[in-house]
Amino acid sequence: MLPISGAEKSVVKQERRSMTNSKFDQPVSVFVGLGFPREVATVLDAYDLLLEWTGISDLDYHGALEVCRKALIGERTAEDVRESLVHFARRRGILSEEALDQAARNLAREWGQISA
Repeated sequence: MLPISGAEKSVVKQERRSMTNSKFDQPVSVFVGLGFPREVATVLDAYDLLLEWTGISDLDYHGALEVCRKALIGERTAEDVRESLVHFARRRGILSEEALDQAARNLAREWGQISA
């Protein structure tokens, strides 16, 4: 993962103060840490989540981070950020809705095998 420079952190703080907090049409819920759900409802929420990410930083990660950066300077929309975040979270298996559905399917499959 590329380190975040002090200058970049300073720019983010300035943008937080000056930028309107671009909200998503619909928030994205992802699992973080020990499986706690986190609502991501704005460009800044998504950017913070990605900056805090400690997992593998591959093309999906860097792509989502770049879309956030461009949205912060007005070159992309909040919905572009939302779409890239959903793609990133889906590939990581941390998109809450899909992760819960998969867990339910796995449990149903296990219970089916036990009762058979």
